[in-house]
Amino acid sequence: MSLNIVTKIDGRVSVRNVLISVSDKTGLDTLVPGLIAVCPHVRIFSTGGTYLAILQLLGAERAKHHLVSVADYTGQPEMQGGLVKTLDFKIYLGLLSETYNDAHRHDLDRTQSATIDMVVVNLYPFSQTVAKPDATPESARTNIDIGGPCMIRAAAKNYLRVASVTDPSDYPPLLAELRANGGGLGLDTRFALMKKAFAHTAAYDTAIAAFFANTPPERVHSTYTIH
Repeated sequence: MSLNIVTKIDGRVSVRNVLISVSDKTGLDTLVPGLIAVCPHVRIFSTGGTYLAILQLLGAERAKHHLVSVADYTGQPEMQGGLVKTLDFKIYLGLLSETYNDAHRHDLDRTQSATIDMVVVNLYPFSQTVAKPDATPESARTNIDIGGPCMIRAAAKNYLRVASVTDPSDYPPLLAELRANGGGLGLDTRFALMKKAFAHTAAYDTAIAAFFANTPPERVHSTYTIH
């Protein structure tokens, strides 16, 4: 396998396309209007409950200019229960493509895909769920996020171009940097967000592993009717 070794990147990247899919919607009322104010042509791709929350924030008329359903963009409706929403070639091409790679630009053109400049994702509340006295293996299993960690990791891997945002407390300083720099985020910021993103997914996976390591098989068996 031949790996892409990148030698040329942009120090500051303009934010034009943002993917937002969050379990914790804290701060969306600050982030979304702020993004539109500083990046007036920004497109926000979103899913499920986050899409509806942003639609309510913006109103239908304003949303027409900025908000795009991921299902409409990919041409694939969400799986029942929202189990599959963002695991799509066009999404990951938009996250992982490199600016100065001719083959990547060809793939973007071929599939009519957008380069995604920022991912705003936080994950299903696994730790909060298993901390409840009535937590079961099934409630834990249901709260294992799949698409969220994939998007976070893809965006963080490509910090050369993409900002991976996992913490609502980062929204105000990110908006301040965008305002101060004409809608662009610098490499130092993207690198700092990358480190935070990988720590976030590592802690998430550790919590999952720890819960199930301490769950005896008989408790799993007692959770279900087994045919």
